[in-house]
Amino acid sequence: MSRYQALKDMMVISERINGLFRSVGKAIDDKDSAFIQSLTLRQIEAGATALDVNVGPGRGADGPEDMRWLVRAVQEVTDLPLCIDTPGLKTMSAGLEVCENPAIINSTTAEMEKMQGFFPLASEYDADIICLTMDERGIPNDADSRAEMAMLMLTTAMEYEVMPDRIILDPLVLPVVAAQDQGAKVIEALRMFQMLNDPAPRTVVGLSNVSNGCRDRSLLNRTYVAMLMGAGLSAAILDPEDKETMDAVKTAQVLLDQNLYCEDYLRA
Repeated sequence: MSRYQALKDMMVISERINGLFRSVGKAIDDKDSAFIQSLTLRQIEAGATALDVNVGPGRGADGPEDMRWLVRAVQEVTDLPLCIDTPGLKTMSAGLEVCENPAIINSTTAEMEKMQGFFPLASEYDADIICLTMDERGIPNDADSRAEMAMLMLTTAMEYEVMPDRIILDPLVLPVVAAQDQGAKVIEALRMFQMLNDPAPRTVVGLSNVSNGCRDRSLLNRTYVAMLMGAGLSAAILDPEDKETMDAVKTAQVLLDQNLYCEDYLRA
């Protein structure tokens, strides 16, 4: 069981508190806590059960202090898990130092240097950690290679006393416009991940990647998330204010017997 939720519950991680969005980046620059906190509460009202927190790229030496500020601003208005999202060890450490909510590290890859940096942080701060199935050669082209990398990360994590129940595996969704064959391979990888440990490891995807560069993005996102949930997906980083995608998540939970059906299940 996850430390944050019942095993069958789908974790919805909001993608919106991210400095890549111009308005969020400006709020971080201006240290506008009212904007960030309003955005946070809006994500929770829309159905987020965790929050990805990312200061955005290009902050250099300011990254650690910006992350400290952002984590503090968000956790003033919620006790939900914070998914601290940065490739930089110093910026990650800064966020974890001030994080009082349950923490998720986003993320490490299967590169040994990355694992040697991020797994000790997961152990030190008692944090869960997202593990991306890629290494210095890039993202594998097939499900078997993704599963091999997932197994490598599970076993390496244990060397740092990070147990499999703290690992969240990401098979890495690619845009359908550029890699149409990968949609099915990610689903196959998710099914393979279920056999790597008992109980099965948790899994996550960055859902909006599938529709990047496409028309009808919401349609692609909501169709794919239902397919992924049928293959065992347990968490997704997505936009909870996309009501149609959230309705698809709730409907999939009912059809997979994860939530009770009632006539008002979408509102419930």
